[in-house]
Amino acid sequence: MKLEYFISKRLATSKEYKSSVSAPIIKIAIVAIAISIIMMLISVSTGFGLQEKIRDKITSFNGHVTILNYDNNQSEITTEPLFITQDFYPNFESVPEVVKIQPFATIAGVVRTPETFEGIIYKGVSDNYDFKYISKYLKEGNLPKFSDDGMTNEILISDYLARRLKLKVGDKMQTYFMKNTGNKLPYIRSFEVVGIFDSGFKEFDETYVIGDLKHVQRLNRWNENEIGAFEVYVNDFTKIDQINNKIYENIPSDLNSISITEKYFSIFEWLKLFDFNIYVIITIMIVVASINMIVALLVLILERTQMIGVLKALGADNWTIRKIFLLNATHIVFRGLIWGNIIGLGFLFLQKYFGIIKLDPTQYYVSEAPVYLNPFHIIILNAIVIIICYLILIIPSYVITKISPVKAIKYQ
Repeated sequence: MKLEYFISKRLATSKEYKSSVSAPIIKIAIVAIAISIIMMLISVSTGFGLQEKIRDKITSFNGHVTILNYDNNQSEITTEPLFITQDFYPNFESVPEVVKIQPFATIAGVVRTPETFEGIIYKGVSDNYDFKYISKYLKEGNLPKFSDDGMTNEILISDYLARRLKLKVGDKMQTYFMKNTGNKLPYIRSFEVVGIFDSGFKEFDETYVIGDLKHVQRLNRWNENEIGAFEVYVNDFTKIDQINNKIYENIPSDLNSISITEKYFSIFEWLKLFDFNIYVIITIMIVVASINMIVALLVLILERTQMIGVLKALGADNWTIRKIFLLNATHIVFRGLIWGNIIGLGFLFLQKYFGIIKLDPTQYYVSEAPVYLNPFHIIILNAIVIIICYLILIIPSYVITKISPVKAIKYQ
């Protein structure tokens, strides 16, 4: 093995080799390998990055699973209450994958200003609500402050609504809520805008306002033990369907559980297309790299026909000679991978920290192409290229077995 490695290294570094007919072909093969790994790194990192970012935004404002009454399944508004005193709250011991469960309720309303008006959904949350999922999207102001003994009028609104209603932090927001019975005048509540968030998730930003759950309870004439639904967060999103089934099996029969993938089915189906695109790009890039490597190896073999004949005349068997050229080809693959990784990862780091490539948030839910760098993905991609190229190169190296020592030595 040492002899094959020594000969292959001499082939790759000799002046004759660098000035030979095959030299441009070898350079093209190295460039093809580099471009292939660059495209694969970018497609995987940005594809998974976009999926991760959009999924994070949706779950930050909705949780992973919602537990609610069957009557509320088809509506964004929780009209029928359920009791907060449940066996699974606050700790869902029968489903260990659940990391947090939070009560909330929603009610429809209309915000009126001197210049315009907007329909909203007021989402009421409890005083122990965990705002860490939402705080990362806070653009201005602060989070609402809740107290156990009173009801706060502080609310969060989206940047979209703030611009539409021409409101800023510290302004009062007059809101009208319709009564459930009769044609009576609506309830009027005045809220103070203490924070403005911008999630980029238009389905939420265009309508939702976040405030105190006690307002919804009072407007709907519920008691303090009645809520609209529960928001559930789990520890592994990739198993959300299995976990949702377990949750459903461990809640009362009059309640239902809906996963976020069911609630926003069209968005998550759209996200699945990115997986298909990633696989297509990887396949195409591997095919391109393989074809270039096959051409490069065949040219190299034909150019070194005399050397092959001499080695055979000296007693070298076919597999030994094939290994020399395969090692040389592997050396070319590694050079391409090194350059490809340097350029590809360099670009991804620039995008991650400086956001060079911008996106339309109305189409992609994000303002710049997100990057998700996973060392495992990088290693796997490089390993796939090395293994596939090496296996494919075994086929053209079979040409060596057909070369006759006598004819090869005479070959000019």
